[in-house]
Amino acid sequence: MSKYRTPLKNARGLGSSKSGTEHFVHQRLTATALVALTIWFLCLVLSLMGADYVTAVETISKPWNAILLGGFLVAMFWHAQLGLQVVLEDYIHNSLMALALQTTVKFVAVLGAIVSIFAVARIVFGN
Repeated sequence: MSKYRTPLKNARGLGSSKSGTEHFVHQRLTATALVALTIWFLCLVLSLMGADYVTAVETISKPWNAILLGGFLVAMFWHAQLGLQVVLEDYIHNSLMALALQTTVKFVAVLGAIVSIFAVARIVFGN
């Protein structure tokens, strides 16, 4: 089997599936986390139906709810970025456009996560 490997592959130490495995694992871990966190989030939203603003703020301000909401937001943006990365890698064949779109997707995901976490922090710590 080693006769099929090029000298460059041997020098770099890269074989099949040594670069995509980490991406695959992260996508599965975020998906698994999102299953549990989405169930919790839906229960939280359903429990707040019909509640007033003060009750909603008090509920989100509780430490466990704020921590779980932060985890949900981080996992959601990370998982979305990983999924869009796969779509872009599969369907964008122009190298420059692929790089620009990958960078844009990562930037938007990080910005979305930061803004969301900041919004939760403002609720938790007051205006």
